[in-house]
Amino acid sequence: PRGEPPAGGGGSSIPAIDPGALQDVVALAGQVAAQVDELLRNVHCGLQALTALSVGCIQTYRDGVESLGEAADLSIRAMYALVARCEELDRAMQPVPALAKRIRDMKGTLERLEGLCK
Repeated sequence: PRGEPPAGGGGSSIPAIDPGALQDVVALAGQVAAQVDELLRNVHCGLQALTALSVGCIQTYRDGVESLGEAADLSIRAMYALVARCEELDRAMQPVPALAKRIRDMKGTLERLEGLCK
């Protein structure tokens, strides 16, 4: 039984436990448990919000990388097309210097003919 000295004599006695104090400890433990539950719910909600934000950022990054890849691919194709057109233009313009020389020769001939006609 509580409050009685142990059977060996010894002189030390265990004091009786106050039922009111025990009820206070139980009530405080319940409050602490409720506060811990609330804290865990708040942490859970915060983690969910951060996770959603992280997922959104990763998806935005992925979309940006895909868009950049497509733009780079289109730019490369456009550059190859431009180079091909420039090569075609260069081939088409090869007769121009010879044609310009012929025109200068014709112009000189016409000037000489005009000079003879005067």
